[in-house]
Amino acid sequence: MRYWTIIASLIYVSSSCVSTFSQESPVSQVQVAENDQVVEKPAKLFDAREFAGDDGKGLRYRLLKPLGYNANKLYPLVIFLHGAGERGDDNAAQLKHGMADFCKKERREQNPAYVLAPQCPTGEKWADVDWAADGVTLPEAASESLKLTLALVDTMIADAAVDKNRIYITGLSMGGYGTWDALARRPDFFAAALPICGGGDPKTAESIKRVPIHCFHGGADTVVAAARSRDIITALKEAGGAPLYTEYPDVGHDSWTQTYANDATHQWLFAQRRSPLVSGAK
Repeated sequence: MRYWTIIASLIYVSSSCVSTFSQESPVSQVQVAENDQVVEKPAKLFDAREFAGDDGKGLRYRLLKPLGYNANKLYPLVIFLHGAGERGDDNAAQLKHGMADFCKKERREQNPAYVLAPQCPTGEKWADVDWAADGVTLPEAASESLKLTLALVDTMIADAAVDKNRIYITGLSMGGYGTWDALARRPDFFAAALPICGGGDPKTAESIKRVPIHCFHGGADTVVAAARSRDIITALKEAGGAPLYTEYPDVGHDSWTQTYANDATHQWLFAQRRSPLVSGAK
């Protein structure tokens, strides 16, 4: 088997300001980061913002904008859902894992994109599932944090230069569960998904089987059992899907570091586009 070796305060800007989605970060800020070889510091490149939903509830988030933004182009959007340990209200902790890998200059040059990193409040989840259960059952409704995240994405689609056929979602641990949950709620929406050390409801396999999915898990994970990923992957294959699954032998819960560090992960993700069949669905 081939194994893939794959964060000062900022002003919160209202998501209702359309132009802020599309404009590049101040050039001086980006250049300083790059010239000092600290492009891996996400807090220097990700703008801090807050989104207010229709019910008045807020969602704090960070946004990395496409390098060299061109108003005449459309750009991919990567949605990143962090793990349980990064919950809070500082609008910074969610950048701890994985986001530095999206800040590398060469990767931003190769695949200019929006990267959206919302922060789930303390005590809440991306998917309201029981992490201690021996299986995953899709909750009747999306969690409040996931609802707000998807509403924010809808706003970006309307107001920013987002390519609707290149919207990707990824997440780790709690965010891995959230990734599977989001896929099940919007099966015709995402171009691809990278769920890491989470779990999905096998009963949702039929509806999401056409979505390109590459799932990752550590074989020695004692926090979220690898069986949670294996179950949904098996169900997808039985439904006729062709998901990719990488399980790292002897790796514990941290199966995300090598996944996001791997160039092949990024190449695979950005190569995916919604198929004509999926694009034609509402």
